[in-house]
Amino acid sequence: MKIYGSFTSPFVRHCRIVLLETNLSCEFVETDAQQSAQLSPTKKVPLLIDGDLTLTDSSSILKYLREKAGFSYLADIKDFELFNMINTVMDACVNIFFLEKMDNIGLNDSKYLQRQNSRVLSGLQELNSAVSVGKLPLTDGEIRLACFLDWGLYRKRIDLSELDNLQRLLELAGTDEIFKQTAPPLNL
Repeated sequence: MKIYGSFTSPFVRHCRIVLLETNLSCEFVETDAQQSAQLSPTKKVPLLIDGDLTLTDSSSILKYLREKAGFSYLADIKDFELFNMINTVMDACVNIFFLEKMDNIGLNDSKYLQRQNSRVLSGLQELNSAVSVGKLPLTDGEIRLACFLDWGLYRKRIDLSELDNLQRLLELAGTDEIFKQTAPPLNL
């Protein structure tokens, strides 16, 4: 089994966390945007190949890994909703990041990006209200949220200063050894 991805992607990080949690044997192949465009029909990471099976989305990869290891995946509807809300907010944030980075298109240049930014801001407010910080281990929805928050801070895309529950969740995640082990490299 091989998983292709980058060390900075929050989607890939969630998969890497699950691989470490489940102790499944899998080779990680570091891939950049150009390589992923050649490898994956969706032109994104992560990409998982296990024999004849190819999975091109982190959600299906996570389901496959959890179930292959004998665990359930997003069985609780509230955690499933949290996971999906995070995906919406994270997709919007990642789109803004790449349009600014690759095409030099800023928020002031695009009504679409302004809408995406509004989605990120209102989504973060709702996530802050919706999440209740518990204890380790984190659920898949909470892991997804922590991966996004850490990426958002790493890429200087979000501000958590007024979002106490999100700050606490990220602090809790930061006490988990696997979460710390999968952090993006500091030198990028």
